[in-house]
Formats: sequence, structure tokens, C-alpha cells
Amino acid sequence: MKRVLLGCLTTLVALTGVLLVRTAALEPAAAPSQALPALAVDPEKAAQHLAGALRFETVTTQDGATPHAEAFLALHQYLKATFPRAHQALIREVVGGGSLLYTWRGRDPTLRPMVLMSHLDVVPVEAGTENQWTHPPFAGVIADGFVWGRGAMDDKVGVVAILEAVEALLGEGLQPQRTVYLAFGHDEEAGTGPGPSGAARMSSLLKERGVDPELVLDEGGALLRGMVPGLDRPLAMVGIAEKGYLSLELSVQATGGHSSMPPSQTAIGILSRALSRLEDHPMPARLEGATRQMLQALAPEMPFGQRLVLANLWLFGPLVKRMMLEDPAAAATVRTTTAATVIRGGDKENVLPQRAQAVVNFRILPGDSIAGVTEHVRRAAADSRVEVRALDGAHEPSAVSATDSPAYRLVERTIRQLQPRAVVAPNLVVGATDARFYAAWSRNVYRFVPLQIRAEDLKRVHGTDERVDVANHADIVRFYGAVLSWGVLASHPPDPPAAARE
Repeated sequence: MKRVLLGCLTTLVALTGVLLVRTAALEPAAAPSQALPALAVDPEKAAQHLAGALRFETVTTQDGATPHAEAFLALHQYLKATFPRAHQALIREVVGGGSLLYTWRGRDPTLRPMVLMSHLDVVPVEAGTENQWTHPPFAGVIADGFVWGRGAMDDKVGVVAILEAVEALLGEGLQPQRTVYLAFGHDEEAGTGPGPSGAARMSSLLKERGVDPELVLDEGGALLRGMVPGLDRPLAMVGIAEKGYLSLELSVQATGGHSSMPPSQTAIGILSRALSRLEDHPMPARLEGATRQMLQALAPEMPFGQRLVLANLWLFGPLVKRMMLEDPAAAATVRTTTAATVIRGGDKENVLPQRAQAVVNFRILPGDSIAGVTEHVRRAAADSRVEVRALDGAHEPSAVSATDSPAYRLVERTIRQLQPRAVVAPNLVVGATDARFYAAWSRNVYRFVPLQIRAEDLKRVHGTDERVDVANHADIVRFYGAVLSWGVLASHPPDPPAAARE
């Protein structure tokens, strides 16, 4: 017995030693050695430019329609007038009727280009909520240190900030060594899947032209403040992958008839049981990929107890996963999510429905697939009377971009130059972005805008009182200016404008 106890004690001591050594080996990242490249930004002027762009009602609806198509053309003209240097020096193409693709020719064609992305469209303002806004959603008001309006956070802020940075660099007489593409889609917010005629067409066009980007940078990550327990520093979440998208329609056919003589199960009852079984049997959770990398990046910056756990996921991984599953936001990063979003059945209270339908939306974790999720649903429903059909707009999860590439290191370094106290971590984007159209053929696709987000700001995205801090918007311009400086490596007299650039 003593030998057993001694053996257990020895094992415990050894295990404790391993845990402590691994924890002690983690060191916070060193402060950046270089300052952010200087870029002349007038915060008030930049805010005015963004406010002007917010006044165009460039709405994309659930089905991809643009009820105010003329607003997109008006926005195009506004951007042309607001950023004249960019529109003289860059080649501009209108793609898919509303998207804008700019080409800033580089002086060295052997260098791989970069692609900076954003989108021109916004989600609608829910009917009846206009009066709940502090300032009208399409008024583009600057007040109390903020720019207010639909698109201030998602994602005209990116469009304007990128063009603002290009305009400033051109004003300094800078020309790029490598070619730079700016890709601004017009239907990212379409409910059937982002960018079917905007980003998809621009991506295909660049691929057909043989473009092999060194860096593709889109929205999707942000600068979070006060949102991670135990972390007292800003957290810059850089998306290195995004989940797939699938909506399945579940339907049941029945005989119907008078409600006074019902069968043991109606179409609605059969469908309801199938949905209940589906919710009771979610897809398996996995702590891997981008989410695991995020936790590993956070570990050195956390208090000792959390650092001990995160430094030893080989042991504590199951515990961490179980804790994450208790929070919907965290759970979305470790499993394919299941959300019943639509149900239909019956027309009259005394008539048995002949058909009942439901739509279940899945956001697919990298490693899972459309085929695998569909098969899982059929097994979980466990009823041959339930028909399962995929709706349009499905797409597989994206590839996972590397975090040891020069492109990722550039993004990471730029963030830390802009926000020296920030912790930079890769992450999984649980929604969908236009970047997915590039992830299938480009190696370095990342999703990040240094938009400062606090917990109370989450409800503003696609919600009421969307806004961006004026100073934060200026920082976003500086961020893009620094990223562009990777391609803008030499100073030359500006070329004379071409006679025709459109």
C-alpha cells in the first residue's frame, strides 16, 4: 500500500512539475520595437468623409435584392469626388452592377500583390425602429465624439478608411512596389450567402487574371475591450478561418382532415419531435484549429490560474471545452451550431395541416462538412417521414490560414504598433464574410479591422445606434496606411493621370 501511495505521490509531483514548467515557460509578447509608420490623418475630416458615405441607403435585403439600387451608384460618385487622388491614380472597375474593384499598379510585377476588402452595402433598419435611434440611421451625424449611422461599424468604415489611407499616401507622392487591389462588394449582407454577384465575381476575376495574393485582408475580427474575464488589455481577434453555412428545410406530409378526429401524430407533431431530437443531439464539440490557437495566444497574458489551464490544454482541454459549451458565444467556436429559425404549418385552428415545414440553420465548424451535417440531421431526426432538403446559399467552412506566414506577422505587428498593449490572437469567425471567396485559392486570408468593441457595442452591429468613435476611425485609417506601406516602399514623383481609367 505504501508503495502505491508513494507511486501516486511521485506521479502527482511529476505532473505538477510539468504543469508549472509549461506555465512558467509562457512569456507575454515583447513590446513592438518600431512605431507605426507616420500617416497624416485629420480625424475630423476623416469622420466627415465617413458620415457622408453613411447617408446613402445602400441596403441589401435577405434575398439579395437592392431596393435602392440608385444609392449604390450615388455612393460610387461620392467616393470619386471625396477621394480624387485615388480615382486618378487607381484603375476602377464596376463589377456585378454595384461592386468596386480598384487596381493600384505596382512597380515590381514580381512581387505578389495584396487585396484589401470591405463592403458598400448595409442591412436594413427594422421597420418601426427608426425612432429608437439617437440619430436617424441614414443621416450620417457626427455628435458626442462618434459618427452615427447604419454602416458605421459594418462596414462602410472599412471602405472609407482604406480609401482615406490611399489618398493620404498618394498625397505624399508614394507609389507601391507591389500591386494593391481594393475590393468593395455590394451584396455581402445578402441572406442567401455573402457576395453572390459582388465579391464572388471580383474574386473570380482576379483569379482569372492570375493574381496570387500575398495578403487578403477583410473584416471579421475586431479590437475587444473588457470582454475576456481576467484579461485587462485589449484583445485583437484576427480571423484565420470562418465557419461554413447550411440551411436545411425539414418537411412532413400528412393526410389532413378535421381537427375533431386527429391521428395520434399530426404533421406539426411529427416535425416538432424531429426538431426536439435534433436540438438534443448537437454536432460533437472539438477544441482544435483556430479556437485552440486563440486560447494558446491568450495564455501568457492571463492570471496564473487561467494561464496554468491554458498552458496545459493537453490535460485540461476537456474541462475548457465543457466550460465553453456553457456560453453560446464560446460554444459557437467549438462546434457546428444548430438553430431552428423558421417553422410553418397549418392555416386554420380546426383543420389538420397537410404539410409542416421548418428551416434549421447550421454554421459549420472547420473539419465538418455539408454532407456530414446533412447526414447527422437525418440520423438525429430518426423519422423517415421527415424529408430533409438543403436550401440555396450553402458553403463549406473556409481553409485555415497560417499564423507563421509573413502576411500574418505583418498584420500582427501593425496591430501591436497601433495598440502596443493589445494581445493579438487568431480566431475562428463564426459568421460569414466575403473573404471566403478568396480562402479557397489564396494562402493568406485574414479578417480584422481595429474597430474597438465593448460588450455594450455588440447589440449595435446590425442593430440600433450603430456608431464608431471619431478617434477610433482615425486609428483604422492609420492601420490601413501601415498595411499599405508594406506595398508602398518607394517614393517617386506621381505619374500623370491616364486619359481614361474607367
